[in-house]
Amino acid sequence: MKFSKPSKIQEKALPLLLADPPQNLIAQSQSGTGKTAAFVLAMLTRVDASKPYPQILCLSPTFDLAQQTGKVLQQMAQYFPEIKMKYAVRGSRVFQHRLSNEKVTEHILIGTAGTTLDWAVKYRVFDPKLINMFVLDEGDVMIDTQGQQDQTIRLHRLLRTDCQNVLFSATYSEEVMSFANKIISDPNIIRLRGSEESLDNIKQYYVWCTAGDEGKYTALTNIYGVLTIGQCIVFCRVKKSAIWLAGKMNKDGHAVALLTGQSNVEQRIAFSDTY
Repeated sequence: MKFSKPSKIQEKALPLLLADPPQNLIAQSQSGTGKTAAFVLAMLTRVDASKPYPQILCLSPTFDLAQQTGKVLQQMAQYFPEIKMKYAVRGSRVFQHRLSNEKVTEHILIGTAGTTLDWAVKYRVFDPKLINMFVLDEGDVMIDTQGQQDQTIRLHRLLRTDCQNVLFSATYSEEVMSFANKIISDPNIIRLRGSEESLDNIKQYYVWCTAGDEGKYTALTNIYGVLTIGQCIVFCRVKKSAIWLAGKMNKDGHAVALLTGQSNVEQRIAFSDTY
């Protein structure tokens, strides 16, 4: 994975994540800083591969982020084939376990709050009391996503009191801390200084555009005209704009993949694999 030395968040978080006895942690860290590798390493160390049931639970606010975490885990666990992982996301097949009264046997569950709660309460395909480590990634995004905060709290109440709880968030707002305090007791806290909250390797600027989608598209094509762009992600406020932009760029000769809230699991996987 081309790591030569730990990043700042890895340097600060890993001693706490790997401590024995386990310690709870709330950490502020931006995307692209290596936080996923830090908590995935800790997750792997908490697994007893001889026990065929879920021991680690990692929640992400979306299927796409869960899949991203899963890919990091697969890379880091490639020399530990005995450690198994399963996605607990919308579209994952779990009904065969329910109908036959079988339980999920994978050691690590990576999923979204609603689906994971259903697996624990509605289908009962895993026992929350056997979870040793509970990780919340992108906690601030979870708060902004309808229903996820309540689902996460309900799920946490099913866990043992000695379960290790870890929350990562890009921001450190009152809302994030209020949420964290409901589920994490006596945490160690890692907080960024103001100067560290923006990533130095990401340039940020804005462009004034004329009104309407056509004006924005002109600005986008101008950027393509002056920069060498291999890959690019363009975020749109509404699905209609995303569909229009994808069609416009395809017509102009760009290879474009479209991802919206209505994309199904197969489309999301294809998008991730193609990009």
